Amino acid sequence: MRKIDPRNFQRATRTTTKEINRQIVLNLVREYQPISRADLARRMEVARAIVSPLVNELIEQGLIYEGEAGTSRRGRKPTLLHVRAHDRLAVAVDARVSETHVMLADFSGQELAVEVLRTPSTPQALVADLAACIGRLLEENAAVGSCQGIGLAVPGMVDHQTGRLLNAPSLGWRDVELREPLARATGIPVHIDRDAVACALAQMWMGRDAGEQLDSFAYVTISDGVGAGLVINGHLVRGHRDAAGEFGHIPLTLDGPACSCGSRGCWEAYTCNPATVARYLGRELATRESYAQVAASGVSVRDVITRARAGEPAARTALEASGRFIGLGLAAIVNALNPGRIIVGGEIAGAWDLIGRDVVAAMAERTLTQGSAATPVIPEPGDEQARLRGAAALVVAPMFAAPDIG
Repeated sequence: MRKIDPRNFQRATRTTTKEINRQIVLNLVREYQPISRADLARRMEVARAIVSPLVNELIEQGLIYEGEAGTSRRGRKPTLLHVRAHDRLAVAVDARVSETHVMLADFSGQELAVEVLRTPSTPQALVADLAACIGRLLEENAAVGSCQGIGLAVPGMVDHQTGRLLNAPSLGWRDVELREPLARATGIPVHIDRDAVACALAQMWMGRDAGEQLDSFAYVTISDGVGAGLVINGHLVRGHRDAAGEFGHIPLTLDGPACSCGSRGCWEAYTCNPATVARYLGRELATRESYAQVAASGVSVRDVITRARAGEPAARTALEASGRFIGLGLAAIVNALNPGRIIVGGEIAGAWDLIGRDVVAAMAERTLTQGSAATPVIPEPGDEQARLRGAAALVVAPMFAAPDIG
């Protein structure tokens, strides 16, 4: 999937497809709305007669609409165009180990309603609970608009073609069906992907920097698990078997703490939420069962951050150690891919003022050039809806993406 940059694009010619120009028009309207047909023609450097049929097609497809007339110094007032977002809805689902968050949003990412469910132990039960929740949300908001799709962000690898959840170590689920059962239960198309991939899509289409050309970046999510969504040269990178970005399971050591994937010493085992809490409690993640014991303590990463700000030395030490391990893993991403920037999301990003120096120092130790060491690392703190916006982007983004040609 590739994003069209509304500030730097190449329109179609006689030798290429008209669909490219239609998608360019759609993205220009989305970026500069409200905008007139004349302004669209000027931005595309074509005659208005070329733009008008494309606009009419997009209106017929229900993707854009005509709003109020604009101002004009002379002559006829132009009719302004908008992307149709307010009455086109998406359901966003963020499935985590303990809780699953469900949000109903419009196509601009504006939240309409949110519910939180306890994540059940089986995928079949999750599908049933989600179907009931989604049905309730849509019924309560039926007057707002129609639902175009469900975006499901999961903490594990997904076969993009079949929609099967291949492996979600933190959930303990392997090779299970979620997309088709949920689509059958709701009667709505379902889009499913890894949570980190969804967050990368949200940065491209719905994030606070969506207007910028984010053509090379990694979005690293650090929560119950650790993963990365990768965008290189404007393309979302999935890998040959849809497993690209699983940096969380690259080992920092061969005999370190137990990871939920079954291996030892993974970057995730040093930096995920249970690792930080265990470090604070003075415990070790010696076995996979240790994760349940840490969860039973009732202490969260947010608790550790609060206690560190209150001056508790053990909390500060635990966070600083996690910061160092985060930096070591980010160095591997920089050395392997050299992205233009790295965005870090998850609960621990809320402690960036406490750990940022440790992250940058550790990354500098393991990167190979001064330029690599200077790769911007940008936290996304305090945004509990980042993954939900990512799930919504799974539905929205394909409608604005560049078409496949060849």
